Amino acid sequence: MIIIENEQEKVQIADSINNLIEETIELCIRSEKLEKAYEVSVLIVDDDEIRAINKEHRDIDKATDVLSFPMVEFVNGELISDEGDYDMDLEELMLGDIIISAETAKRQAEEYGHSFEREIAFLTAHSSFHLLGYDHMEEEDEKIMIGKQESILQQMGLRRLKQ
Repeated sequence: MIIIENEQEKVQIADSINNLIEETIELCIRSEKLEKAYEVSVLIVDDDEIRAINKEHRDIDKATDVLSFPMVEFVNGELISDEGDYDMDLEELMLGDIIISAETAKRQAEEYGHSFEREIAFLTAHSSFHLLGYDHMEEEDEKIMIGKQESILQQMGLRRLKQ
């Protein structure tokens, strides 16, 4: 199950954007061959709200484009432990939360010269792979993660316009 909540009013979020977010998450999950039912929560906020969340949880007092809060232990797509992160009523693995700043996504889409849809899909894929245990702190890990993100965007027909 994918739960999407839009808690901002600064950028228009059409139903097609919600569908795009769902499709992106589903493709990321399928690419890692996760065979359990899962739940991902997506919160769309403005720059002020993501800045407050970033300060509260990461002690970084600035807006960012996307934040990921994994609830399950994965390492590079491999489920290590789901202990305590399983909704027994719905029989779903609770993967975690994705928080996207619509304002930053819109601004970055304009800066990079591509569509808002591509930017939202990119941020969603990026965050989904974080939930699945991927990171980009080391150069080699970053190459792997970028490759996975770009593969998903290509499957969706959302190619990067500028390099």
